[in-house]
Amino acid sequence: MDIIKKIKEQISENDILLYMKGSPYEPQCGFSAKTVQALIECEAEFSYVDILSNPEIRSSLPDVSEWPTFPQLFVNGELVGGCDIVTQMHSTGELKKLIDQTTN
Repeated sequence: MDIIKKIKEQISENDILLYMKGSPYEPQCGFSAKTVQALIECEAEFSYVDILSNPEIRSSLPDVSEWPTFPQLFVNGELVGGCDIVTQMHSTGELKKLIDQTTN
């Protein structure tokens, strides 16, 4: 399967999807860890893709999302952003609202 098509399918098939370094249980960078923590505090049920063990996704995702850095959070098929945006949204309560709208 074409990698771009695979990425688009992953994004469309998961309500909340985080492309990150490592796993939620063992994040491999501080930015991924902060993003996971924000999602956990919002009681989000989310899927993830470890870009370190998927180098094709790591190199191709920025072309799909038009976002150069990781982690990348997608909610309902839309890019929310990276660590700074997610943690800012969490601090204002916007992230929790977005998560709650997704699960209801």
